[in-house]
Amino acid sequence: MDYVKLGNSDLRVSRICLGCMGFGDASIGQHSWTIGEEPTRQIIHRSLELGVNFFDTAIAYQLGTSEQFVGRALRDMARREDVVVATKFLPRTAEEIQQGIDGRQHVLNSINSSLQHLGMDYVDLYIYHIWDYKTPAEEILEGMNEAVLSGKARYIGIANAYAYQVAKLNALAQQRGWAKFISVQNHYNLIMREEEREMMPFCREDNIALTPYSALASGKLAKRPGETSKRQQEDAFMHFKYDATAQQDNRIVERVVELADRYGVDMTQISLAWLLTKVEAPIVGATKLSHIEGAAKALSVKLTPSDIKYLEEPYVPHNLSGVMAVNKPVMEEEPVWVAASKNK
Repeated sequence: MDYVKLGNSDLRVSRICLGCMGFGDASIGQHSWTIGEEPTRQIIHRSLELGVNFFDTAIAYQLGTSEQFVGRALRDMARREDVVVATKFLPRTAEEIQQGIDGRQHVLNSINSSLQHLGMDYVDLYIYHIWDYKTPAEEILEGMNEAVLSGKARYIGIANAYAYQVAKLNALAQQRGWAKFISVQNHYNLIMREEEREMMPFCREDNIALTPYSALASGKLAKRPGETSKRQQEDAFMHFKYDATAQQDNRIVERVVELADRYGVDMTQISLAWLLTKVEAPIVGATKLSHIEGAAKALSVKLTPSDIKYLEEPYVPHNLSGVMAVNKPVMEEEPVWVAASKNK
């Protein structure tokens, strides 16, 4: 396993981060394809054997049961100081807004709940999961800063955000002397590369780490045509993200297959080997031991510049999909450029 320093922090993380969205009680929560506690423990144990020390979960994953499974496994299998644990919080609920719970208190309530689930005193990285357009950003950032000051979080990160939002809040944090985001967790892989337009150059300039999710495009970049899985059959969110662009994306998938055959490796290794040339630590989900074992093998695959060009060549611009497509700012008035275009 290779390791890297995570942005402007002293966190030393494995180049592969184990994504824990697939862990949790399948009878509750958003997903029906998640795995139970015993297989979760087996995957975490194998991940540790492979040198993985970076684990990413969220309070939203199966109503907190992912955090519970991950916390119990890590407490039994590793020293707390040897692992880097990240979790995430959601926007305020309508009930919280009605009760007058502001953004600051929401963040503090959320981290307390997550720490209780994990059975830990602190998380290494606390992540703003989805931008809350109904709550002043300053309140959210103030709460995250207090989580750091109290020792409940060592560093903070953000997910599913635009570059301007990260820049805006980090500038505010700089002004106030508050904790700044050290990482961004957005949607990025071989068939969804819109992050390259603004977010990635911005993060490179400010040394903000990139830890993208959907590294294998929910399995599309790991399975040959005709292959399927329980997740691909039941994950409606995966279909929402990728079905609309399947025809153009398949050209890239075909090239992944071609290079996998040429190198004598699985598609997973080619897809992740490309991603590892772009980011610090991609988040790789696993619901089978073979998933994390395959991800670890990607570190030994070294693509040539011509390989990288060949994989990237068929890409065409994509509309935002997933969380970024549904969680957009609501404008009371049309932007000037929209109004102007209608008058042409």
